Amino acid sequence: MEDLYEHIKLVKEMSKMPYSLKRERDGAGDSGTMSKLFIPIYNSEGKLIDMREVDDARPQVGSVLRVGSNFARSYSAQDWWQTTIITEILEDTINEDGSEYVRFRTGNSIYEWRKF
Repeated sequence: MEDLYEHIKLVKEMSKMPYSLKRERDGAGDSGTMSKLFIPIYNSEGKLIDMREVDDARPQVGSVLRVGSNFARSYSAQDWWQTTIITEILEDTINEDGSEYVRFRTGNSIYEWRKF
């Protein structure tokens, strides 16, 4: 019975959509339980040699951001939205209620990221 309780608790937690990412020009993006940064690591010649992943992350200059689901949703819907490399943070706010908002620029887009 405890396993069932833990499973129900996990499903409830996962059903929350604490993160949102939206591109300003057309509203494209996603929301879900995942907000993951991919930080490129280069060698001394400037060649990409690895990517560091950071879970439950906020946007950060020099990284790529992915927001959505860690799990496949369906064959007809996307699982996540990923930006290109973040070049500038335009606005960064943490509200009294704990929600967060970051507006940032990539190579050719401006995005709004929220944590609820």
